[in-house]
Amino acid sequence: MRLMRFGAPGAETPAALTEDGTVWDLRGLTPDIDGAFLAGGGPDRARAALAAGTLPRLETDGLRVAPPVARPGKVVCVGLNYRDHAAETGAAVPERPVVFMKDPGTVVGPYDDVLIPRGSVKTDWEVELAVVIGARARYLETPAEAAAVVAGYAVSHDVSEREFQLELSPQWDLGKSCETFNPLGPQLVTPDEVGDPGALGLRLSVNGTERQHGSTKDMIFDVPYLVRYLSRYMVLEPGDVINTGTPAGVALGLPGQPYLRAGDTVELGIDGLGTQRQTFTPA
Repeated sequence: MRLMRFGAPGAETPAALTEDGTVWDLRGLTPDIDGAFLAGGGPDRARAALAAGTLPRLETDGLRVAPPVARPGKVVCVGLNYRDHAAETGAAVPERPVVFMKDPGTVVGPYDDVLIPRGSVKTDWEVELAVVIGARARYLETPAEAAAVVAGYAVSHDVSEREFQLELSPQWDLGKSCETFNPLGPQLVTPDEVGDPGALGLRLSVNGTERQHGSTKDMIFDVPYLVRYLSRYMVLEPGDVINTGTPAGVALGLPGQPYLRAGDTVELGIDGLGTQRQTFTPA
């Protein structure tokens, strides 16, 4: 199942995308793709409706592609989760996941413009695998329990402002929670279609120059471990998003640190999950 949302902010239409490229309108099943839909068997109802042929087509020409899940209750992020990224930033490989929170209001569509904050000189890119939670989770014990609460996966762009993040505060939140700093989507792909989330290629380019090319197989802490770990310290709710870290190739770790400027275009994608494209503009 591939779930999508289309339309202007606050007026999105829930939809399902089939293999032939047809988009189907889910408004007869749910007002939105959100935590209640994911936890209440929504994907299974959508599958059944598709099989029965009862869903109308949705014409998407001219419609904005929205984030595939409505505003999450929280966005939990894992830093330094690839050995090569830790090395390029001069950080030690962590013995435990580095966890921080990102303002849920940062989540925007995969093709929306991203705003460079006023006063920013170090806006950076990070392609990441996002995990979307589909059931309430607390104190999970096994990989099977972790897998059971995952609704699906998506491409996430964890945009960062490194001066705000690393120089202006001992915590990372200032540099991670700026307006529009988390494009998500275009699709929420259910686990049965993704296969092994630990074997997905990630890539990102800036103005046509490839900057990141990695694989989730190089994660220090894999998806089942992260979901279980986080559930020991916080309750994960349906619709929550976990950003699982980025491979090497960010501006912070490159020669000359070529941070993003107004007018730059970033394209990114993950195997089987689709692609994103954003233009960076002044806030």
